[in-house]
Formats: sequence, C-alpha cells, structure tokens
Amino acid sequence: MPAQGLNSGDTAWILTSAALVMLMTPGVALFYGGQARTKSVLNMYMMCFSALGVVGVLWILFGYSMSFGTDLGGVGLLGNPIEHFGLSDILANDEAGETYPQLSFVAFQAMFAILTVALIAGSVADRMKFGAWLAFSVLWSVLVYFPVAHWVFDLENGWIASKLEALDFAGGTAVHINAGLAGLVLCIILGKRRGWPREAMRPHNLTMVMLGAALLWFGWFGFNAGSATSAGWNAAYAFVNTLAATSAAILGWLVVEKIRYGKATSLGAASGIVAGLVAITPACSSVSPLGALAVGVVAGALCAWAVGLKYKLGYDDSFDVVGVHFVGGLWGTLAVGLFATDVAPDETAGLFYGGGFGQLGLQAVAALAVIVYCGVLTAIIALALKFTIGLRLDPEQEQNGIDEAEHAETGYEFSGLRGGSGLSSSSKPPATAPTAAGVGKEA
Repeated sequence: MPAQGLNSGDTAWILTSAALVMLMTPGVALFYGGQARTKSVLNMYMMCFSALGVVGVLWILFGYSMSFGTDLGGVGLLGNPIEHFGLSDILANDEAGETYPQLSFVAFQAMFAILTVALIAGSVADRMKFGAWLAFSVLWSVLVYFPVAHWVFDLENGWIASKLEALDFAGGTAVHINAGLAGLVLCIILGKRRGWPREAMRPHNLTMVMLGAALLWFGWFGFNAGSATSAGWNAAYAFVNTLAATSAAILGWLVVEKIRYGKATSLGAASGIVAGLVAITPACSSVSPLGALAVGVVAGALCAWAVGLKYKLGYDDSFDVVGVHFVGGLWGTLAVGLFATDVAPDETAGLFYGGGFGQLGLQAVAALAVIVYCGVLTAIIALALKFTIGLRLDPEQEQNGIDEAEHAETGYEFSGLRGGSGLSSSSKPPATAPTAAGVGKEA
C-alpha cells in the first residue's frame, strides 16, 4: 500500500533526479572511454555499464537493506540486511513517513551505489580482467559501499550522520573519497600498465570526453539537488551551488594548466568540471553561492596539481580517479568546516563564518574514518582476488588490447580503410584482415 500524504511534486522530483543520476554512469563511461586508447575503449564502457547490472541486483536483494535498514546494535555501523530483502516488505506497506514513497528513495539511492562502483573503473584501465572486475564490484559493494552508505546517508541511524554529526549532503565521503581511495589501492595492487609512464598513452577521443563531462554535469544536478528529497528551497539552493562551484572549478583548472604548460586544454576543462562537481557534493547545502565559488576554484586548481602526483609517487591511476575524486572529495568534505554558513539550509557555521574549528574537526574525523575503512577493506578484497582468480591480463593480451582479449570485439572497425586491396565493398575480406587493435597502435 502506498503511504498517505504523498506530494506528487516531491515524488516526481526524486524520480526525475534518480533518472538524472542514472545518466551519470553512461556519462562516466564516455568520460573514461574517451580517455582510453582505441584498444581498450569498449572494456571501459563494459566496466561502467556492468555496475548497473551487478550493483542494481545487489541493491534490490539486500543492498538497500544494509544501507537503510534498521540499525544493527544501535551503533550506526550497518543496517539489517534481511529487513528489506527483495523489497517485499516495502511493496506490502510503503510507509516512508515523508512526502514521497519509499520506493522512490530506493531508486534514487540505487543510482548512487551504481555510480560509485563505476567511478573506480577509471583507475585500472587496460589491464584488469573483466571477471575479476565483476567479482571486485560484488565484494566491494557489499563490504565497503553499503556499510559506508549507512554511516553517511542514513540520517537517523548512521554514525557519521546522526552521532558524529558531520555534514555530507550528497556523498563527498561515501561516494568520492570512497571511490577515489579504492581506485588508489586497486591500481597499486594491480600494477602499472605496460609501458607506463615511458610511453605516451593519450586519450583517443577528446570529443567523447567532453560529451561525458557534459552528461555528468547535467546528471549531477539530480545528484545534488535531488538529495534534498523535495522540490523546494533546499533543492534550489543545492542546484545553484552546484552550478557556481563547477563553473569556478573549470577556470581554476585551466589557470593552473596555462601556468604549468602554457596551454589550456579540453581535457583540462572536462576534468575541471568533474573536480568542481565532486568538491561541492558534500557542501552544496552548507555554503553560500560565494562560498561555492571559493570551493570550486580551489578544487579546480588543487585537483589539477594533484593529478601529477601519480608520476612522482609511481602509481598508475589511469584516468585520475585519485587526483579528482579522492582529492576533490576530501577537499569538499573539509571545506564544509571552513565555508559553512548558518544562513544555508544546514544552518551550521564553519571556521570562516565564526563557527570555530569544531565542524572542521568533525569533517576531518568523518573523512579519516572512510579512508581507513575503505583502504583496509579494498586491500583485502583486491589481494584475495589477486591470489585466487587473478586480477590482471597476461602480458600478450594486454599488449594486443583488452577489448579483444576480454570481449572479442573492437571499438572501431578499420578494415574498410585499407587501400590497394582491389576489393569492392561487397567482397569478402581476407582472413588476415587487421583488426582495430592491430591498426594505428598508440605510441
């Protein structure tokens, strides 16, 4: 039975926001896929799209229950995994106690879980077995994401939200710090790509990258403003702050690029978009629009600097999940303690608005807790898979291309471009016709 007192506007907004957040996963696939080489673009798409399948099923079965079920032991660490198993009890008695049905919230939060797993894929491009990726997705979702989502998003029971009272409006900790650190641990255990960093591994399609960034920005309005769970003032506030921070972050990134390299690039603009979106996610209901501009411009500059750390420290984070999501998420989480203002919907003052160091300390504890938990559990999962089913392709498969090795497909068909064959378009090509992975290999 549907709950009484539902507001059709709020329900429509949550469902629309859920659809917007769902679009972000294909957006991530485009964003990462364009940065991949031609011989691995399909695998990157498959890693992102598989998150829709794997996490979507887990969420319906018990993921929502682990994240939002009745707290086990009253300590705010985990929801009861069998309480909402298969969502059967919700179908029988959907009592959200709000102005929207609980099922709409189930759908909305499902998209967060899916997206978080997809974000990790960008750190391990070119070299991770697809079967190992699927197994990692299952284990990481169950052991890491679902518990941390309970800590952060269950406002009544989660220990970070209700006991620590750190502020994280839409997932700076649960989504971005979580995914960014998981990407760091996984890429270290997996090892570097063959030839990195000696060989240039340039993006094969920057227009695809830009399109992915545009879809992410579009979907992120649902991600942030949808987290208000009502079509009202809070949603509008988060929407405007999301615009402000992201716009400023583009400029911050491009300024750093211009100073360091003398050029402002399209890849930099696209990356700046994502950095700003990441940083404002935890803070969009806490800071003023002016504060959002400050959060964004610092995020753009800081993340532009941070993506270079992989060359200094020697970890092969293929598409800068660490530099953008971990660093951006950490900055946004801490920025709440600096720029929060009591005129914002969260009604909390940070250090720069007379609130002292108290909120900044709470934000730091929340971030540190997620870092430690995610780091340890991700390492255990990755090492267990490495020494059982194996994580990495063999060298020959990796050299020839992961698309062919894992999916028996190529992203681009070049055989029709061969000259001098004397064949008509209807002629049968020779058995030795080159494949996409064997033509135009990147430097």
